Amino acid sequence: MERAEIGARPAVGVIVVVSGLAVSFLLWLLYVHHASAGFVGRFTFLPALNAILNGAAAVALGFGFYFIRHRNVPSHRNSMITAFAFSSLFLVSYIANHAIHGDTIFPGHGGVRNLYLAILASHVILSIVALPMVLTTFFFSLTGRFAMHRRIARITFPIWLYVSVTGVVVFLFLRAYAY
Repeated sequence: MERAEIGARPAVGVIVVVSGLAVSFLLWLLYVHHASAGFVGRFTFLPALNAILNGAAAVALGFGFYFIRHRNVPSHRNSMITAFAFSSLFLVSYIANHAIHGDTIFPGHGGVRNLYLAILASHVILSIVALPMVLTTFFFSLTGRFAMHRRIARITFPIWLYVSVTGVVVFLFLRAYAY
């Protein structure tokens, strides 16, 4: 079966199921799993690595946007694959960090805490939305369904970019107040 012949509905269904399982695992990791005390003080570089990977994904997304606006499809494709790779590495690093260290509580108070929580909430909610959207956008591109790819990419791109940038912002808040 050629790539262009793969049915969109079953593939999108699989993407939604896989995304749901991934989000369920992350929620379990964050709210049920308790980090081992044996890892205190180890792998403390992971939050900074997460921010670097998020920032690199945002830069690659920006280049991808620039290239597609200038009709440079090969460079666009390479940039988007690079952004996907950085985001995937981020997810692995994020899971490792939370498995090892658990959750970080923001110690700030007042307006700065409210701002942090608003950014964090939008970041978390949109990251849950972004995962199946990114996978679906890639699916349409890789199967040659460029009209559908363009249609969903117009929604996926700003969400993915926002999630990548706010991941760095959340780190900077925590760096200033908690680390």
